[in-house]
Amino acid sequence: MSRVGKYPVKLPQGVTVTVSDGKATVKGKLGELSCNLSDLIKVTVQDGEVVVEPVSKTKESRMIWGTTRANINNMVKGVTEGFVRKLELVGVGYKAQAVSNGVKLSLGYSHDIDYVAPKGVKITCPSQTEIEISGIDKREVGAAASEIRSFRSPEPYKGKGVKYVEETILRKEGKKK
Repeated sequence: MSRVGKYPVKLPQGVTVTVSDGKATVKGKLGELSCNLSDLIKVTVQDGEVVVEPVSKTKESRMIWGTTRANINNMVKGVTEGFVRKLELVGVGYKAQAVSNGVKLSLGYSHDIDYVAPKGVKITCPSQTEIEISGIDKREVGAAASEIRSFRSPEPYKGKGVKYVEETILRKEGKKK
């Protein structure tokens, strides 16, 4: 049994959820998100809550039950608060500069990297070594942060590279004489 799926998603003030034709649409103050629903689950909106239930007791329907509930919860959170991922650049000469539609990165390569942000994702740079990626879709924000991190992922000896702010780099000991 799913432990996540059995809890209803509470809808904050100003958020509406509509379910029709196998699609759930969530509207809020920051925007609108939608996702496709499986035939193995049933989604109902009642008394300011979204209830997700499996149609049958098959393994597949129980698997998709908690996933669907989590996706709807992420959409509700996204249209009310939004999501933010913070990256940090560690290394001499590594810097980031926000441009109109993305970010320009100097990561020790011969040329700068110009990253264009996907639609619905906003990138800001509070300082030269910090990047904030924000948006209403959790997947898009996470994918953009992951792609920027992949340009120069942190190495284990000095910890140089692009890392998440909350990430800790396991350091290795260097050579011994």
